[in-house]
Amino acid sequence: MLRKKEILTAVAALGCAIGIGFIMQNSESAQAFYGPTEIERPEDMPELKGASAANALLNVQEITLTSAEFETGIELPQPDAEVMTVSTPPSALTEPQMYGAAEATPSPACDITASARPVAAAMVDLNMQAACLPNERVTVHHNGMIFTVTTSDAGEISLRVPALAQEAVFILAFTNGEGAVAQTTVEELANFDRSVLQWKGNTGFQIHAREFGADYGSDGHLWDGAPGEIADAVTGSGGVLTRHGDMQAADLLLAEVYSFPKAHNARSGSIALSVETEVTEANCGLEIEAQSLEIQPDGSIKTQNLILPVPDCDAEGSFLVLNNLLQDLKVAGR
Repeated sequence: MLRKKEILTAVAALGCAIGIGFIMQNSESAQAFYGPTEIERPEDMPELKGASAANALLNVQEITLTSAEFETGIELPQPDAEVMTVSTPPSALTEPQMYGAAEATPSPACDITASARPVAAAMVDLNMQAACLPNERVTVHHNGMIFTVTTSDAGEISLRVPALAQEAVFILAFTNGEGAVAQTTVEELANFDRSVLQWKGNTGFQIHAREFGADYGSDGHLWDGAPGEIADAVTGSGGVLTRHGDMQAADLLLAEVYSFPKAHNARSGSIALSVETEVTEANCGLEIEAQSLEIQPDGSIKTQNLILPVPDCDAEGSFLVLNNLLQDLKVAGR
């Protein structure tokens, strides 16, 4: 049986900065996934009109939700070749301040190369070789998406990453400014809807996708605990959720990507997308940040930034649910 939890629901108007409260919600679909409430309402907490005693209003202030173009400050190369393998000069990327971690220092003879190859479901196989930089932190940049990984004992990286542009450029940067760039063409991207959520640190953010009216915990509900299969996205039978980033990396940056095969799907309807995070000991009472990226019909990227104040630790075990950070998908069967 699922552990009893509460859900805190936030409804936000996108494109503006507003102050919103979080309301504990006990909907049937939410209870099916999280279970009914067990957190007691403090005596000084106000009651809601028309709500049961179990529903309470948390005194949470100032959610800031803004819409803006995402700028990396990087001038991307424009190679003629479909796949390019190069070594780069020192990067112009601004990396997070590293505390207590030794800076990577390659030898003068260090060769760093990267390659990219398109594969099924508009994914890209990304590889890098840097034999002189084993077990080092690397930041991967692609069309606004950013996450951190770590090289192997042999100084290698092998990843499968969802493409966010048909002419897909990937920049891989070490903390000392060294790095490499790889590019490939992903023609199949036009066949997919794709939404990204990215954040810094262990803040517990998750994408939840409920396909064609699926309830929490049922078939068609995709999240980190039930991400689906890439094979489903290839055949058109369903979407897939992929997570990118190394949880053990210093100053970790993580990204989740939901992909749906709109060109090969036989069903019609909508896919409900929400962003959720559990109130835990690691994030309670803090202000956490996330960013969403969504591919538009013209191929551009819509970016939204979220600053979210998490309730105090007496709400631990509850979930913050934001239904408006990612746009629901409307799907027409083919």
